[in-house]
Amino acid sequence: MAEELAKVQDYRHAQVERLETKVVNPLKLYGSLIKEKRAEIKKFNTVRNREIKELEKLEKLRYRSPSDRHVFFQAEANVQKASVDAARTTHQLEEIMDNFQQQKIRDLQNIFSDFLTVEMIFHAKSLEVYTNAFRELQDCNLEKDMEDFRSKIHINTGNDDARPIQATNLSSNSTWQTSSMSVQNTLQRQQELEEDSSEESEEEEEEYEDTRKVAYSRVRK
Repeated sequence: MAEELAKVQDYRHAQVERLETKVVNPLKLYGSLIKEKRAEIKKFNTVRNREIKELEKLEKLRYRSPSDRHVFFQAEANVQKASVDAARTTHQLEEIMDNFQQQKIRDLQNIFSDFLTVEMIFHAKSLEVYTNAFRELQDCNLEKDMEDFRSKIHINTGNDDARPIQATNLSSNSTWQTSSMSVQNTLQRQQELEEDSSEESEEEEEEYEDTRKVAYSRVRK
């Protein structure tokens, strides 16, 4: 089970690397793309502001010197040129933003498709590994594990293992019998010594009685 769970961590590591490559890095590229599009918008605003300024100049000339045709025509030419530039820039900006939006949608679609694919692969693999881990856990054989455990701690069980125990018991009985015989021999020896001591005491008493009688007869004489 531990080996199966270790595989999940390997898949998780691979998942992080794939997300870094296929999701995070492509999204980071949009930072520079957005800066480019902002620069395009800034150019468009500059051209549009120029057109607005030329229109303001033309309106001022109409009020200040309406009789000066040369200046008035020059101002109208400048306004027309600025309007053409603004229209052209607007058209280009619209195309740029349209293409950018299409590219962004396609890129986001691909990026998040990769994201979901990576996630599905990870979860599918993880589910497979967790299923195997669950099966390994359920296949745990209690009797076999207990046999292995008992063999490691040297607990003897079963008929075959009863022989060493029986031999141990026989050895113990033999030792006990030997000890019993030794005790009996000691007791017998002690009894013999007591009997010998009793006989010696009787002989000493007889000798003492004879000696006393001889001494008594001598005193009477």
